[in-house]
Amino acid sequence: MPFSELFDNEFKQRNRGHFSAIVRVAFADGKVSPEEKDFLDKLASRLEISEDEYTEILKDPWKHPINPPYLYAQRLERLYDLARMVHVDHHLGDRQEVMLTRMGLALGFTPGNVNYIVSKALSLVDKKVDLDTFLFEMENMNK
Repeated sequence: MPFSELFDNEFKQRNRGHFSAIVRVAFADGKVSPEEKDFLDKLASRLEISEDEYTEILKDPWKHPINPPYLYAQRLERLYDLARMVHVDHHLGDRQEVMLTRMGLALGFTPGNVNYIVSKALSLVDKKVDLDTFLFEMENMNK
């Protein structure tokens, strides 16, 4: 295997793990709404998930591990996607923070600050901020 394929493979694996985490959130209430399906379709395209991978992940989203990114900004980008999915699914109610907290821990946020980060993320997503604003606000929340 050529050296360049090694990174490509790791990148694809990380994207599959991220996508499967979002699918888990979508299935948290037992069904996927049309809004969630649209979001999943767009996200799959953005993450370069093939149709076969998409079908496989929808069948068993727990098959792929969540591979937390090393860089904080990348973790925040993934949290943004997860928070948007949780926010779309209004049926989760109080469970949305619990679900997002679990995913936040899996992404590598520490138990000491994950609740604050999740609360802030949901607040920003509720205001319908774009990714750039989300990243700016999250990176500057302690300043």
